[in-house]
Amino acid sequence: MSLKNELKSRYIESMKNKDTIIKNTIMMVNSAIKQIEVDQRKELSDQDIIAIIQKQIKEKKGAIAEFEQGHRADLVEQTKKEIEILMEYVPKELSEEEIKTMIKGTCEELGDNKTNFGLVMKTMMSKVKGRADGSLVTNLVKEYLAGAK
Repeated sequence: MSLKNELKSRYIESMKNKDTIIKNTIMMVNSAIKQIEVDQRKELSDQDIIAIIQKQIKEKKGAIAEFEQGHRADLVEQTKKEIEILMEYVPKELSEEEIKTMIKGTCEELGDNKTNFGLVMKTMMSKVKGRADGSLVTNLVKEYLAGAK
């Protein structure tokens, strides 16, 4: 079953169960998918849909910080539940240790270029695409390269 159909069936199920958080979260994703499909006039692949969901997760994580500053515990809780729902549809994120191992392997593959930050980042981001936060990878690569010099 495609991810788009999976989202659609989960939406219908949430409507039947009167689960408004799941319904609203899935509706938000479906709206974003539909908007992009209309704008680009093409059918989105599962990979494209995962990218949309990951973007929404990132936005929601940023919103949590703002809600905490505004002392809105109710919105913080709701947003965390929405993130949990969205996380079900994206690949499991890599742990820090897995990323560090990949960085070491990548630097060994590149040989003499292991001090070339741009080349290491380009190679790493292609390997971890969609499975790790870019800022975390950047920090870990900087840390590794600082120790390698």
